[in-house]
Amino acid sequence: MTITRALSIAGSAARGGAGIQADIKTFQELDVFGMSAITAIVASHPRTQQGIFPQTIEAIEAQVYTALHDIGADAIKTGMLFTEEIITKVAQWIEEANVANIVVDPVMIGKMGSALLKDDAIHAMKTKLLPLATIITPNMPEASRLLEIDQLTSVKELKEAAQALHRLGPKYVLVKGGRLEGPAIDVLFDGEQFYLLEAPRIHTIHTNGAGCTYSAAITAELAKGQTVPEAVEKAKQFITAAIRYSIRFKRGVGPTNHAAYGKYNETSCKVTMEYDT
Repeated sequence: MTITRALSIAGSAARGGAGIQADIKTFQELDVFGMSAITAIVASHPRTQQGIFPQTIEAIEAQVYTALHDIGADAIKTGMLFTEEIITKVAQWIEEANVANIVVDPVMIGKMGSALLKDDAIHAMKTKLLPLATIITPNMPEASRLLEIDQLTSVKELKEAAQALHRLGPKYVLVKGGRLEGPAIDVLFDGEQFYLLEAPRIHTIHTNGAGCTYSAAITAELAKGQTVPEAVEKAKQFITAAIRYSIRFKRGVGPTNHAAYGKYNETSCKVTMEYDT
């Protein structure tokens, strides 16, 4: 039996809704065999209040090598990498792996407010990792920070940001418009053509892990051989359902529901894609 494989190199989120946990759940829901290399453990210590526990380079390398050497991968996704050293090493390993589909989610700030990328790591992200990407998936604050510009406020500005980010080297750029007013509109750019993806705006605060889940769904679909626009459209449907049926727990921002797409794939979760110039 053959099965499609995807590796996520990202942080472990103890709450279960984001990071590696979100990626593995998403891969499973989309019929892809998921593997992980944990870069850091994110959990709030009750006594010290420390929240991020980076793993050693040796530990991360061992996980990446084990996954790629023993299993192999049809796609690799990166999430929280946290430090310049980790980004530099991950870029090196990706180049050596020679995997066709690379999804870079430039994770910087967690839903609970944690800083998930050190300031001195941004240059390494821009110069060493983004040029290797098939697609990058920044949200609006991440796009602004990568470009060192003011916060984005319109679809027009999302398009301009996508163009500027594309000049950093990725083949495709997806700028997510989750913080805009009105429908949930994302902009995909391939260097020549814009694609606008629109879904209903779902009014909920319970969106922990939405970015991780969205990019993991793109990774899964690319691993299965879909084109980038096809993968993004399917992933947009997946995350729209996951947000619509998000989960609320006793404390904090609840996670998206990774099982929702398979359970509640109704018309309200459908996405429209249009081509734009």
